[in-house]
Amino acid sequence: MNTIAAAELAAFPSALASAGRSPEIPESDDIYGFLVGSWELDIRVYWQDISELNLKAEAHFGWVLEGRAIQDVWIIPRPEHRGSMPNPNIYAYGTTMRVYDPKLRAWHVTWINPVTGQRNELTGRRIGNDIVQIGALPDGTPIRWNFTEITQNSFRWTGETLQPDGHTWLLQGKFHAHRIR
Repeated sequence: MNTIAAAELAAFPSALASAGRSPEIPESDDIYGFLVGSWELDIRVYWQDISELNLKAEAHFGWVLEGRAIQDVWIIPRPEHRGSMPNPNIYAYGTTMRVYDPKLRAWHVTWINPVTGQRNELTGRRIGNDIVQIGALPDGTPIRWNFTEITQNSFRWTGETLQPDGHTWLLQGKFHAHRIR
């Protein structure tokens, strides 16, 4: 493995991180800026009902790439709970990149979880007071990820898959998030 000097290691986060939104993104289209910061998430459902385990997740969001994107790191469950999960295949230590597309006035959303090899592509838009992200799993199954009940210090996130009947959405994940001060 290549040894990296501390100065070289520090250069990457400095080049990636941005202090805020690029002026190229209209304030009215800045649907994800409220997320910047750190969050603790109560896991309610995650592929199976695990609410009785009272597990927590965490997520950290920041502006990146000269303020043209928002990137996050989702950690499910928090590191101190990793051994408590009944199914280690639902662990996540992944990242989402949300990149604004001025032609669509929407956001391209890419989720990558190296723990499981999962990768999803979605398009995010504001619908009313919510943020709705629509995409598909690699097998073509439609997915919908929503941010709802949004305040400056909390939100609810749900992930759903469309069932073969073409009408029924099945809840896959539900988190209640609270900003970490």
